[in-house]
Amino acid sequence: MRKYDVLIIGAGIAGLYAAMNLPRSKKVLVICKDVPWECNTFYAQGGMVTALDKDDIPLHIQDTIEAGAFHNNREAVEILSRTSLETTADIIAKGMEFDRDEEGRLLYTKEAAHSVGRIVHAGGDATGRYMHYFMMVQNKHELQRNTLVYDLLIENGRCYGVKATVNYRPSTIYADDVIIASGGVGSLYQYNTNSRTVSADIHGICVKKGIELADMEMMQFHPTVFVKTPYARKLLLTEALRGEGAHIVNEKGERFLFGYDERGELAGRDIVSRAIFNYKRQYKNEEVYLDFSMFDEARFHQRFPNITRTFASLGYRFPQQRVPISPAFHYAIGGIRSDMNGCIDGIEGLYVIGEAASTGVHGANRLASNSLLEGVVFAKRAVDFIMGKEQNTRQIPLFDEDYGNILHKDNDAAYKDRLRQVMWENVGIIRTKNGLHEAKNMIYDMKSKQIGRLLRLRLNTASAIVDAALRRKISLGTHYIEN
Repeated sequence: MRKYDVLIIGAGIAGLYAAMNLPRSKKVLVICKDVPWECNTFYAQGGMVTALDKDDIPLHIQDTIEAGAFHNNREAVEILSRTSLETTADIIAKGMEFDRDEEGRLLYTKEAAHSVGRIVHAGGDATGRYMHYFMMVQNKHELQRNTLVYDLLIENGRCYGVKATVNYRPSTIYADDVIIASGGVGSLYQYNTNSRTVSADIHGICVKKGIELADMEMMQFHPTVFVKTPYARKLLLTEALRGEGAHIVNEKGERFLFGYDERGELAGRDIVSRAIFNYKRQYKNEEVYLDFSMFDEARFHQRFPNITRTFASLGYRFPQQRVPISPAFHYAIGGIRSDMNGCIDGIEGLYVIGEAASTGVHGANRLASNSLLEGVVFAKRAVDFIMGKEQNTRQIPLFDEDYGNILHKDNDAAYKDRLRQVMWENVGIIRTKNGLHEAKNMIYDMKSKQIGRLLRLRLNTASAIVDAALRRKISLGTHYIEN
């Protein structure tokens, strides 16, 4: 029998920082679906927010709550900002190298809806991959790839581990404490910026187990994404570009966003995404562009080297050429409801952190670059809670139900494509009551088909999003409903 003290589901920033804070004396296993760098953290560009100092904490809290349409849990926001001074200092002390100026001072950038520049970055526009590599090197525990969780082992209000495929073979992994750090739901949407491994499986298990999901109607769409690519993951153009001066323009080169919000490009993501969506709808899908022509070439290439290289391979020359953009699904604000220590009400030994969780920290619209910070702050709090609690050894019950041989069915791929299309069209940037009911009916119909367990889990999560959207009758933040 394979049994661990702590099992961490996910090898992004939340999972890896949790592992970094667990001592070697603990028997810990970190698992991921694919290779560990195939995660949303790796693709994060802009940076990580940190309060500049104690004096900046109230302003960071205010910016976060205003961006979140005042739907935030204020306690969570205060914890996020206050703890950032500690966690950022810890990460730097352990050897993480953020970008600095010639005098060795940290460089900060500003993104939309921030009052001041308080975002640290690394490798120019490669913060995620730099932080992920750093935490992978720091990890002192066992890490297992190609491990797909398809069930949580829960009985009488306690979690005992998971059932998973390991290198495509069914396996059972037991643990005293299980930390969910599996990320969001990006694969539910036709256009998304997420890693291909982020497919809402764990949320779907929670629906089946009766574990509460919260704010699932709050799905954030990033306004500046290059979607003219055949790959599932579309190419993000970081908000830091606009924070440092890039413009959103129409085909005539006009900055039309000021007609929607006085902040123009620097309005919140939900506002900018809706403005672009509405503009394209009004002007018969006229192209909208991100324009970098105001940048010095050498400076642009130094600050945004990965964007420069990626788009050069597609034939674009930056900053001389502008690039067509569209909104795309980016971040799951809602998730598995947890308290401030990652605990899940009613289930002992089960925790959730990072994008998979819903602490209320983001409200109805996440403030740019708060997500990497959320991952480290609440990972630390969950680990501190686990290390501080009394450990009770219990007899492991027999879990005989298994789905390992029916994870996939022949028609699943076609159904998944249809689901992504319906979620994008009907449960996306602008929603209608009729469109939501159409999506609800389609999901219900699909559940009646002969489908594999993994698709069924996706449909559970999609249902939770649609039902939450139907319950909220008025627009709020990322949830925008017409008629």
